[in-house]
Amino acid sequence: MKAEIITIGDEILIGQIVDTNSAWLGQVLGEEGIEVTRINSISDTAEAIIDAVDHVYPNTELVILTGGLGPTKDDLTKQTLTKYFNTELVFREDIWQHIVELFAGFGRLPVDRNKLQALVPASCEVLFNHKGTAPGMLFRKGNLRIVSLPGVPYEMKALVSDELLPLLREEINYQILHKTLFVVGVPESVLADKIEPVDDQFAASVKLAYLPRPGMVRLRLTARGKKEDDLSADIGAATVLLRTALGDDLMDGSSQPIEHYIGTLLKKKGLTVGTAESCTGGGIGAVLVSAPGSSSYFEGSIVAYSYGIKETMLGVDHQVLVKKGAVSEEIVRQMSEGAREKLGVDFSIAVSGIAGPGGGTEDKPVGTSWISVAGPYRTIAEKFVFGKVRERNIQKTIFAALNLLVKEVEDYPLG
Repeated sequence: MKAEIITIGDEILIGQIVDTNSAWLGQVLGEEGIEVTRINSISDTAEAIIDAVDHVYPNTELVILTGGLGPTKDDLTKQTLTKYFNTELVFREDIWQHIVELFAGFGRLPVDRNKLQALVPASCEVLFNHKGTAPGMLFRKGNLRIVSLPGVPYEMKALVSDELLPLLREEINYQILHKTLFVVGVPESVLADKIEPVDDQFAASVKLAYLPRPGMVRLRLTARGKKEDDLSADIGAATVLLRTALGDDLMDGSSQPIEHYIGTLLKKKGLTVGTAESCTGGGIGAVLVSAPGSSSYFEGSIVAYSYGIKETMLGVDHQVLVKKGAVSEEIVRQMSEGAREKLGVDFSIAVSGIAGPGGGTEDKPVGTSWISVAGPYRTIAEKFVFGKVRERNIQKTIFAALNLLVKEVEDYPLG
C-alpha cells in the first residue's frame, strides 16, 4: 500500500511550529509495511486542500490529512471535505456526549461552538477520538482511502494507533515482520560498502533500511509476504548475511533506540550503571535516563570537566594527569574505575575528549575522544577520532560510549 501525508496549517508554513506529525506517521506507517511516497504541507484554505487531494500520485491507496478540525473559523478541513464528497453534515449525539464528559473532567462546560465538532459528514466512517473533541473521518473514493485527523499530536497518535491501524490491518492481506539491528561508530557510507556484497543475496521479500542518527546507524530489515513462517526464515537468513559482512560491529536491538536496549539488558541481568563525563558534560547520563524505567539501573553521573574535579571526585592521579593529559587512556581508565567505586555500580562509563573547535594538537587533534568502561571483571578503553564539529563530536562520543557499554554488558553472564 502506498500512502501520502498532508499536514494542514499556516503555522507550519510560516515556521511557527515544527511538523512532528508527519515524521511520526511516516515511521508508524513504515512499520506496518505502508510506503509513504510524499509528505506535503499546505495552507488552511479550501483550494489548497482540494488541490492536494486531487493530485495524489497514481496508485496511492491512502491519504492522511492532519489539522483543520477545530471549532474556529480557520478550521476548514471538515467543511471542505463535506463539499468535496457531495455530502452533508449530520449531528452525532454520541460524539456530543463524549465532548460534554470531556469538559466535565476539566470542571468546565462546553460552549455552543463546541457542538460544531459533533457534526460529521454523512458519508464518512467516523474514527472516535477518545482523547479529544474532534473525531477522525475516513472517506473512500474507489481504491483511495482519505483520512482526516486532528492536528494535535497526542490526539492524532491515539486515533492512528487505536482506530486507523486496526482497520487498515484488516484490509491489508499480507504479513509484515521487522527486525532492527544497530551499529555504533561506523559511518553510513562505510556500512553501505560493507553490506553491498551481501545485499543482493537477501530474499525478495526482505528490504533493508538505514536509519542514521549521530554516532550510530540502525539497520531495519522488513519482510512482507503471505506466510509468517517464511518471512521469519527470510529475516533470519538476512541477519546471518549482515553478521557475515559486519562482524562484531553488528548488535541486536529493537526498533527502539540504543538506550532502551541498554535498559533491557541491564534489567535482565540485574546490573547497575553510572557515568564519569568530561567532554560530554552529562550527555551520556541524559540519554540513559531518557529510557522509561531507568531508575532501576542508573545510579548517577559525575561531570568532571576540570582537573580538580577529576582528582577530588574520581581519584585521578595528579602526576599522571599532568604527564599524560586529561585526554588519554590512563586518565579515562582511572575515571571509569573511580566512578565505579564512587557510585557503587556494576558498570561505569568514562569519557574525556577534545570536542573543539579549539584545544587540538598534532598528537590529539580536535575530535579525539578516549572512552572507558569499567566492570566487575575488567576495564577497557578505546580511542576514537571523530571530526571538527563540536556538537557532532559530543553526540558521537555519547553513542560510541553506549556501544562499548552494550558489548561489555552483553558479555556479562546472567545471574
